[in-house]
Amino acid sequence: MKSFSVNDRYYAPNNPCRKCLTNLCGLQLKRCRLQNIIFIAAPIRILLVYTDTLMSINRKEIIFQLVLVIVVFLFYSYDRENPGVRISQIALFSTHVVAALFIGYWLMPNFLYVKKYGWFFGYVILIVVLVIGLEELVLEQIFFSGTRRARTFPGVVFSLMGVLPVITILSGFKFGWDALQKQQQIEELKSTMQESELQFLRSQINPHFLFNNLNNLYSYALESSPKTPEIILELSGLLRYMLYECKEKYVPLEKEIEQLHNFIKLNKLQIENRGTIHFTNHVEQRGYRIAPLILIVFVENAFKHSQAGLSENIKIQVDMSMKNGTLHFKCINNHQATDSLYKVESGIGLTNVKKRLQLLYPNEHRLKITEGDCTYEVDLSMELSAIQGK
Repeated sequence: MKSFSVNDRYYAPNNPCRKCLTNLCGLQLKRCRLQNIIFIAAPIRILLVYTDTLMSINRKEIIFQLVLVIVVFLFYSYDRENPGVRISQIALFSTHVVAALFIGYWLMPNFLYVKKYGWFFGYVILIVVLVIGLEELVLEQIFFSGTRRARTFPGVVFSLMGVLPVITILSGFKFGWDALQKQQQIEELKSTMQESELQFLRSQINPHFLFNNLNNLYSYALESSPKTPEIILELSGLLRYMLYECKEKYVPLEKEIEQLHNFIKLNKLQIENRGTIHFTNHVEQRGYRIAPLILIVFVENAFKHSQAGLSENIKIQVDMSMKNGTLHFKCINNHQATDSLYKVESGIGLTNVKKRLQLLYPNEHRLKITEGDCTYEVDLSMELSAIQGK
């Protein structure tokens, strides 16, 4: 009979204890490998994120940081008794630069700017401690071996006074750079929103103008008026100007005055012998530009205002002049109070033009609207800019 020892029984292939111990050891081995992978992957991930951040820096910022580092290093290394730049100064200063770059390009975006202040200041303290330790335990032992500086620790306060100023200056300028970039982005966003609002306001004017004139044209067509073809011709010219020439933010002042004159001519045809319209243009200066379709709105409102309550004796006076780059526009019309007067005054046109004036001419215009018992007066002054190249 063959005998088995304890070891033989343990190493038997079908021994359940051996299988259990083998599985347990395998599980522990996998867990250890996983922990090692995580331990190694964490700093690699930080390094990759930090590298991506550095790669996204634009050229202006790189030049700014290089100039800043050079200027700070000149002050850092200046020594009247021992002029010149030494390798030890470059090595010690490099630790400060690396620390400041890590704070500015990784800690600030990932912790400070997302309001994780505790983590941010905790990491900053850790970085400062590491920099002091690296200088005292490594760099000073290399460059100042055998000297008193290498053998003794000067104290926490003295060490902080040597490390914090440089790191604070470099990191502070990075914070200032980011603040300027953020402010620039905000200004660009405001400009984009303003331009979108202006485009929306301009898009409202064309249907509003067309709606009002088509109503008048419809009444003339019903009466088979001989003036209908002439009205259609004048209207088509104004629509062509609105659709094709008013896409720009500004148009030449002469062009806008020409279209204003055509608009008044169009409305004269509609009023016929029911009143008088006077248009006086004293603008002789050329080479200025103006936002399109601002003056026409006031004249259109004057015609609507008068015709809403009057069937005859309509009086409209439009005067324009210019002095020292300031355009003076005045439009006066008579009216008679009716129930629909409020609706005429508070239509899309006036609200629209007031918003456009606030956006395009902030602190550069003065608008005064005076309503009397029988008159309605608009007094507008605008500081116009000259066309470039004129």
